[in-house]
Amino acid sequence: MNLSLVLVVVMAVLFACGVYAMLERSLTRVLIGFLLLGNATNLLLLIIMGAPGLPPFFGDGEPAEFSDPLPMALTLTAIVITFAVSAFLLALIYRSWQLGQADTVEDDVEDIAVRSRGSEDEDSMGEEIPDEDDDATTDFVDVDTSPITVLTSGDVSSLRDDAPTDRGPEGGDA
Repeated sequence: MNLSLVLVVVMAVLFACGVYAMLERSLTRVLIGFLLLGNATNLLLLIIMGAPGLPPFFGDGEPAEFSDPLPMALTLTAIVITFAVSAFLLALIYRSWQLGQADTVEDDVEDIAVRSRGSEDEDSMGEEIPDEDDDATTDFVDVDTSPITVLTSGDVSSLRDDAPTDRGPEGGDA
């Protein structure tokens, strides 16, 4: 078996195990799955990099003899992202353990309501909005005041209103 084929098989197994672990309800297993995905991604970038060559920033040689620096930079980025998300997940696990002495995510009322919804409810959600309700797309219907008040120097004496304005061809406001 070729070395790159072994790396591809190991990478595929890491991806499969990582996705399987992330589908669990336990936050610890989600963390383990994410770490497996991060390692599989690093292995993928190592496979993409190809055969090692001369350093791209130093040395004399033909351009074909140099290593590609992009997969190296992407690997470092993947390591940093994996570390940051792992630290965040560890904080979530710790807080979950403090609150409930468990790291399992339980269903709440909304999850149960979504799961119990039938296909008829799903089909009715795609219907068009009737014309009489077409104007009711904001919370400020039939309200005389605007949600945003623009202040000028006439409203507040200490306000300095020197912002540039668009002028029309005659010198007035556009």
